[in-house]
Amino acid sequence: MSPGAATPTIAVTTGEPAGVGPELAAALPGAGWPDARIVLIGDRALLEQRSGRPIPEANVLHVPLAVPSVAGRLDAANARYVLDVLDAAVEGCTTGRFDAMVTAPVHKGIINDAGVPFTGHTEYLAERTGACLPVMMLVGGGLRVALATTHLPLADVSAAITGERLTDVLTILDADLKSRFGLAAPRILVCGLNPHAGEGGHLGREELDVIEPTLARLRAAGLQLTGPVPADTAFLPERIAGHDAVLAMYHDQGLPVLKRAAFGAGVNVTLGLPIVRTSVDHGTALDLAGTGRADPGSLIAAARLAVELCTRHRP
Repeated sequence: MSPGAATPTIAVTTGEPAGVGPELAAALPGAGWPDARIVLIGDRALLEQRSGRPIPEANVLHVPLAVPSVAGRLDAANARYVLDVLDAAVEGCTTGRFDAMVTAPVHKGIINDAGVPFTGHTEYLAERTGACLPVMMLVGGGLRVALATTHLPLADVSAAITGERLTDVLTILDADLKSRFGLAAPRILVCGLNPHAGEGGHLGREELDVIEPTLARLRAAGLQLTGPVPADTAFLPERIAGHDAVLAMYHDQGLPVLKRAAFGAGVNVTLGLPIVRTSVDHGTALDLAGTGRADPGSLIAAARLAVELCTRHRP
C-alpha cells in the first residue's frame, strides 16, 4: 500500500495452540494501534480462554481447532489446524484483504509427526506464495542479520553455499532493503563460512572458490558488499559500523549474536516474498503456555514492523 492509503489491516496467525502463541496474540488488540487494524486468525474460544477475556468479533477470523488444545501439551491432531491458519493469512494477503501477516511460533516437530513435511514458516510461505527463494532476516538491537541458508543440518551447509544461491540471496536482500526498508544504497557485510574466513584456503576453500568470486561479480553489478570477513569479529562495533545488514552463511552463525542483543524484542522478516511477513524471535515456549508469564514484546515488535513495512512498500 502507499502512504496516505487506508489504515493497514494486519493478520496475526496464532501458531501452535499448545504454545504461547494464542495468549500473546490475544494481547495484541489491546496494545494500542492507532495506525492499523489487527485481525487474529485462530480458534476464537481458544484465544478467549487463554486471554481470560472476550475479543471483539472484528479482531478475529475464526478457524476451528481439530481437537481441544491443552496448554503445554502438543497434539498432532491439531497440526492441520496450524497450517489452515497460515493458509488463511496467505490467502488474505494475496487477495488484498490483509496488508501483511505476522506469525506466532509453530512447532515444526509436531507438524512433521502428523505426516506433513515442514521445515519452517520461511520455506512454507515461499511455497504457498510461489516465491523462488525466501531469505530469512532478523531485526533487533540495532542489527539486521540475514541468512544465506536457513533450516539445514550443519553438515549440509557447505554444499548449499553456491555462487548461484549467494547471488540470489544477496540480490533479494539488496532489493528488499531498498523497497521495504527505504535504504537507497544498502551496505552489506558478508561473513565467511570457515574460521578466519578460510585463512587463505588453509581452513577451507569456500571463500576462495565461491564466496569471493560471487561478491566480486555482484560488486561489478552495483551492490555495496564488504567481505567475506571472519564471522567471529563481524559484529564488533568497528567492523559493523557503516553497514546496514550482515549476511551470515548459516543459522547459528548469525542469530546467536542478534538474539543476545535483542531477544524478546527481535523480529524475523521473510524477504523475497510477494507479501509482507514478520514473526517473533522465539519458539512455542510450551513450559510458559497458559501461565500468563509469556512476554508479548517480540510479537508486538513484529506487528509494529509489519505496519511500517507494508505502509512504506510499493507493490
